[in-house]
Amino acid sequence: MKNSTFSRTHLDILFAVVLLTVLLFTGCDSSSSDSETNDLVGDDENLSQLATLGRRLYFDENLSNPVGQSCASCHLPDSGFADPDAHFPVSEGAISGRFGARNTPTASYAAFIPEFRFVVDRNGGHYEGGQFLDGRASSLELQAEGPFLNGLEMNMVDKSAVIQQVQNSSYADEFTDLFGENAFADVDQAYQQITEAIAEFERSQVFAPFNSRFDAVQAGTEVFTTSEQNGRNLFNGRANCDRCHDAGPDQVFSDFEYHNIGVPANPDNPFLALSVDLNPDGNSFVDNGLGGVVNEVAQNGKFRTPTLRNVALTSPYMHNGVFDSLEAVVEFYNRRDVDGVIPEVAQNVDNARNIGNLNLNPSQIQDLVAFLHSLSDR
Repeated sequence: MKNSTFSRTHLDILFAVVLLTVLLFTGCDSSSSDSETNDLVGDDENLSQLATLGRRLYFDENLSNPVGQSCASCHLPDSGFADPDAHFPVSEGAISGRFGARNTPTASYAAFIPEFRFVVDRNGGHYEGGQFLDGRASSLELQAEGPFLNGLEMNMVDKSAVIQQVQNSSYADEFTDLFGENAFADVDQAYQQITEAIAEFERSQVFAPFNSRFDAVQAGTEVFTTSEQNGRNLFNGRANCDRCHDAGPDQVFSDFEYHNIGVPANPDNPFLALSVDLNPDGNSFVDNGLGGVVNEVAQNGKFRTPTLRNVALTSPYMHNGVFDSLEAVVEFYNRRDVDGVIPEVAQNVDNARNIGNLNLNPSQIQDLVAFLHSLSDR
């Protein structure tokens, strides 16, 4: 009995030591990637050193205040690099109960969006490109600057707070290996280097694998179902989807231009209920999109055409998350004018080529949705 008790005690101690050792070496650092994350975003060996650092930063939940939110929280790979929480029309920030005004756009294929610019054409000119739905960040690097310091998103106090967390992270040595031993000394420069790393990760094949069913059909290794083929024919024909979502040479299904398609306001947007210091306009808030960025009335209500890659994974839809399904989106295009939908911004509404009165029947709507599902990466 004595020997049995002695052995059991030693086994318990040994187990405790092993467990403690595992915890010490693996830690609870949210910046460490588990096997599931590896499956989602690829192995480091397939990424450049800068993109690998960007991957660490992208999934690090310690870069928010309070900790717990990362870039991936609102741009999760499994959800088409959009917000996985489809229960809310817009995204909740690091602070519980704080919401942004807009539905999170997908980060997939974002590297194909050109830098924000004004293009002169025969009608005078138009804006195109730029990150965020309103183009306010010209490049991926500039886009990556925003969320960390946004009080409705990751809510870090300032750049120094972000740099301090990175300096204390398990991947700090990777940062100094890339940018030098004194990389953390200059806060502004270090912050810029963080955005460069994240942008490099977003330019990797992880975000643009081009491995959807559509791509397989293009490659000749698969064929569309009858419903998918009917949907594609409608997409490029009667439904006029290709007017703004033409596949284009890069096959990302966007003209990257800005349009006001007459989307209605969303009274269920939780941003409207925020305190006056966060939303001074309250329930009267109107999102002018591009017009609010360039301060031109002629651009009010316009938002950049999103890619349709992974669109079946990124509900809810539109800038304010007013539609919760692809069927609802197609029905909006189909019957906007027939049903007398009141747009959030009445100026500059696009009425060209039968938008709002397509006269599609339920079967055709389902065919279009089937085709859109074929654009999901796998």
